[in-house]
Formats: sequence, structure tokens, C-alpha cells
Amino acid sequence: MTEQITGQLLSCVEVEPSKPANATVIWLHGLGADGHDFEPVVPALKLPESLPVRFVFPNAPHQPVTVNGGMVMPAWYDILEMSIERKIDVDGLLKSVQQIEALIQREIDRGIASDRIVLAGFSQGGAVAYHAALCYPKPLAGLMTLSTYMATAELIEQQRSDVNRNIPVVIHHGTADDVVPISLGTQATEKLQQLGYQPQWHSWPIDHGLCLEEVESIGEWLVRTLETEIN
Repeated sequence: MTEQITGQLLSCVEVEPSKPANATVIWLHGLGADGHDFEPVVPALKLPESLPVRFVFPNAPHQPVTVNGGMVMPAWYDILEMSIERKIDVDGLLKSVQQIEALIQREIDRGIASDRIVLAGFSQGGAVAYHAALCYPKPLAGLMTLSTYMATAELIEQQRSDVNRNIPVVIHHGTADDVVPISLGTQATEKLQQLGYQPQWHSWPIDHGLCLEEVESIGEWLVRTLETEIN
């Protein structure tokens, strides 16, 4: 079942499992996309019925994006330069982090323990997911980032949460990514390792997107991560 959730929180596309959910994946889309972007991935993950997971796909607010000529589009924050360092609007990113924290709290209010919640993000959404997960003050189930980069590494190092020091992290990146170079994905991996995390790294022979083998790997990781948590 899919439904659009609106209100003071970010609007979200939600996919409910056939049984009452006992875990949630909050999955952030990339620049210019919306909550429907990864909705078709859910059945392809082939999660077992014994693991009823709710998928929450929030819609980023519309705002002007400098590198796209000031065009208004769904964006988690403004990108000011397309250099390899990717100068961004940090305040805008942190505002998006607060909005994701509000969605996490809503899941907790709906009966999902924080350590049954996975944060995931693609491209720009992944940069928000990095900060939101690693700095969240309650334990989370896992962090999955796709074709992305760590935009706020210094802040994360200063603000990261002790309770998520051992959070399972998995990183996926395409070797032919011409939007977010794979070097930015490996930099994020190395930074995490320097900080004591143990990220899993997967690269795929694709550009800025997902492939079937990657989706299957994501499904397997979710099963391992969430079934481990519940057992």
C-alpha cells in the first residue's frame, strides 16, 4: 500500500508492508527528484514477509539551486559550486537534517523503536543522511548511502553521537558516476574509517543510478541488519 502523507512534516510517499511494520527505512531522494523516485525499488528488494518494513520516502522542499541557474526544484540544500569540493549551503543541509529527525520521531511515535530505523539517501539525499544518522542522539539500525558524498565531514566529527559509533554503514557507488565522482564516495569511506566506523563499500559498473545487482545487495543488507536487530 502506498500513500501520500502531508501536514507540518515533510510530505512523504509511504509503502506499507502486508503485516504491521516493525521497522522503517527513511530513504531520501536526490536533487530534482521526489519521494516516488525509489518507490519502485521496494518490491525488487524481495524482503521476506517475516520482516515487515515500512518505507518512507520524503519529498525535499522546493528551492532555488545556484548551480542550476537558480532554478527552483526539489532540493535538500543549495549547491553553490560544482567543484570537486562541492561548496554547499551548510545551513540548508542542517535544516533538512532537522526535518529528517522529525520524521524519525514520528516513526518512534508510531511504535517503531529508534534502533529499528534505517536512514538511506541517494546523491544529495545521502549527504543529509550521513549527517542525520551519525549525529542522531538515539541508536539507529543502520545507514545506507548511494552515489553520494560527505558534505559536512568536519561538523560530523564534532557532533557525532556516541550511541551510533557502531552503526552499520553500507556505501554504494557507480564506477562511471559523472555527477558525483567515485572519488567522493571513497573519501567518505576513508573518513568514516578514520573516525572508527566500519563501513561496507560496494562499487558497481554504472553511472549515477542503481542497477539490479545493487538493489539485490541492498535487500540482502537490510535483511541482515534488521533481522540481526530483532533476534
